[in-house]
Amino acid sequence: MEIYSADSGIDSDSNSDNTWCDIMYLSPHFRLREFTRSATAERLGICNEPGIDAISNLQRLCQQVLEPLREHAQQPVRISSGYRCRMLNKAVGGVRNSLHIKGKAADIAMPVCDANGRRLTQAEANAKLQEWYEWMRDHCPHEELILERGKPNSAWIHVAI
Repeated sequence: MEIYSADSGIDSDSNSDNTWCDIMYLSPHFRLREFTRSATAERLGICNEPGIDAISNLQRLCQQVLEPLREHAQQPVRISSGYRCRMLNKAVGGVRNSLHIKGKAADIAMPVCDANGRRLTQAEANAKLQEWYEWMRDHCPHEELILERGKPNSAWIHVAI
């Protein structure tokens, strides 16, 4: 398994308070922590650390889908939900056979800024997310690709490989 980092396999500004999830890079622009952080897990005291198979799947997801999307978008791509252990998946109401459990799925948050850092209006953010979805549909491998809409002004892309 290849581990990406600035130079040494861990983030150069890391300190002893960081866990391995905080400092491990799955790809040049995505840390494992982006896929494991969960307010629900923290609130309920659930350990949401993936095993080696899930980490390998997350790396593949980053390399085949998320890094290409980031390059296309020319801006950071924010993950709102990634890996979920079975207990966390149940706690958030995920389906029993969710690919999040295997590290094969991620939810991509609606962008709040454009590539130049200008804050997007709601309409612009929706349009940008739609454009990302269409680009991923046409250019990235996927087992699942869903443009999901939640509460008003809430949308995300679910992608699984």
